[in-house]
Amino acid sequence: MNKTKTEEASVPRARTQESALVTPRGTTTIDSVVVTKIAGLAAREVSGVYEMGGGTARALGAVRGMVGGERSATQGVAVEVGERQAAIDIDLVVEYGVAIPDLANGVRKNVISAVERLCGLEVTEVNIRVDDVHLPGQEKEQERSETEEGPRVE
Repeated sequence: MNKTKTEEASVPRARTQESALVTPRGTTTIDSVVVTKIAGLAAREVSGVYEMGGGTARALGAVRGMVGGERSATQGVAVEVGERQAAIDIDLVVEYGVAIPDLANGVRKNVISAVERLCGLEVTEVNIRVDDVHLPGQEKEQERSETEEGPRVE
């Protein structure tokens, strides 16, 4: 049976995407930790992002800070990395007064731009979950309550 040209044109073809990571001379593999760090740093660059991570992650980060450790660039970021694509999930705490949809769009654009530019991966999605809103003066209240209690041991 002979196919007509219209029948051949309607058959979907396999998607062939060129990638700088897969070449005839070899393959470059980027570990998920690299993508996680880049996404985390790019998200933190956006004005209105107060902190990253859910409640438990932020608590562990605070403890790490008290003992002299650095804040983790990967806190609040989860990624799935394939040969040519990456999907990213981000947990945020936003500053009070910032429009959350605008902030989410800004974070999404910045993360996609950074990961695609630095890694050469196509970012298929950036899912953003807002866990909390940071209210002005929250740190002062926490510091005051800690100093009012006084020392716990003598």
